[in-house]
Amino acid sequence: MNLRQKAAKGIFWSVIQKWGRAAISIVTFVVLSRLLAPEAFGLVALATVFTVFIELFLDQGFGAAIVQRAEIEPGHLDTAFWINILTGLILTGSLIAASEFVATLFEEPRLASVLRWLSLSFILSALSSTQISILQRKLAFKNLAARSLAASTFGGIVGIGIAFAGFGVWSLVAQDLATNLAGMVILWGSSDWRPGFKVSMKHYKDLFSYGVSILGNHALTILIRRSDDLLIGYYLGPTLLGFYTIGYQLLLVIIRLVTEVTNSVAFPTFSRIQNEPERMRRAFYNVTQYTSLFAFPVFIGLAVLAPEIVPAVFGEKWLPSIPVMQVLSLIGILQSVLFFNGSVIKASGKPSWQLGIMFLNALCSVIGFLLAVKWGIVAVAASFVIVGYLLAPISYVAVRRLIQIDFRTYLWQFMPPLSASLMMVVVIMGLKYIFRDQSLNMYLELAIYVLSGSLAYLLVIGLTARQLYQELLGIVSLVLPKWKFRKI
Repeated sequence: MNLRQKAAKGIFWSVIQKWGRAAISIVTFVVLSRLLAPEAFGLVALATVFTVFIELFLDQGFGAAIVQRAEIEPGHLDTAFWINILTGLILTGSLIAASEFVATLFEEPRLASVLRWLSLSFILSALSSTQISILQRKLAFKNLAARSLAASTFGGIVGIGIAFAGFGVWSLVAQDLATNLAGMVILWGSSDWRPGFKVSMKHYKDLFSYGVSILGNHALTILIRRSDDLLIGYYLGPTLLGFYTIGYQLLLVIIRLVTEVTNSVAFPTFSRIQNEPERMRRAFYNVTQYTSLFAFPVFIGLAVLAPEIVPAVFGEKWLPSIPVMQVLSLIGILQSVLFFNGSVIKASGKPSWQLGIMFLNALCSVIGFLLAVKWGIVAVAASFVIVGYLLAPISYVAVRRLIQIDFRTYLWQFMPPLSASLMMVVVIMGLKYIFRDQSLNMYLELAIYVLSGSLAYLLVIGLTARQLYQELLGIVSLVLPKWKFRKI
């Protein structure tokens, strides 16, 4: 099987993993949003700011280094595993010790207990990290998909069950721990790799020399994505943070749904062809355009339909989340375009470039959040979007220097999905105008908008981008060779 076929099959199984997990997450999220108060989501979101940031130091970029290296030795894997275990134990103990201080700082006594229990996830992640990297390196996304779906299902069942029992915020804590525990158990049961004791400073330096930039980049990414939660929780309280979380959480689920699918395959694939600029350039064009076909209509549609989606899906109590969701959907459009820039930069052996870009982005984002937080959660969301668009050209320039992409070619490939998405908006807004004085069932009304908008989008794509359609069928045929597809 050649690399193109492996990548195509990797994308297929990544779709199963990401979309399946996203579907499970959305269902669980919707059920819990109807059972729990906004304050519960805000409290866990605030605790997660600390756990997610601390967990960065667990992997130290070793996972990405294992995937990227041309040659890997048993000592690299053993060193990564045992250092992860030691680090996980240290981080768990440190967060438990600091939990009371953090709770006092935010004047929220319940935060201490939540932090102590969530800190156990560090140990579970340490037991899984190296195994996951090995499977990603092998493009074994079928195994990863099965693990992810089973773990998410188990965690969702546990969380919903505890919520029905009336334990409030603890249902969210239990969901997180149950998902991590199930994922770890399944991974060890299905993997044939077991750690040895070939730990050495040489192998540590090999991994850390590459991974340190990845670690810094991930830290800055978390700072960008979580500093708004931190500031809202500190200045505005857990209830408003809960409203912000609902709007933002759905955005993150959709980003995973439409962008991380191909990105999880893009990095190891780009790493394999890092010394072939022409192949990497073609692959970059293809993966960004294919992703935009899904991302543009989804995020633009989310912005238009948020007033219908929030009450229909989450309930009337979440109405303050509507403008947050509408504003943040604009950053989803941008991130769907820029998502693969980081993969190219890392695969080209330039993680320090990405680190510099992310540092500037983090600095500007935090300043923007600090200036905006006094105006409320919608202003915080708007500052995130503004900073993202202002700094976007920097990432483009970096990729252009590495693989010499052409600006007009790069920009023009987004015109079909953009024009089709605008037509979709016209259709949806027209239907909203027609139905404005009619008392339709909100679920029926939402279904009409989604179906009509989707048909309009597909019609425009079919009429204006037939070659792109055929290319997509070619990729699908690599994954499902027995299927027969008709040409338009």
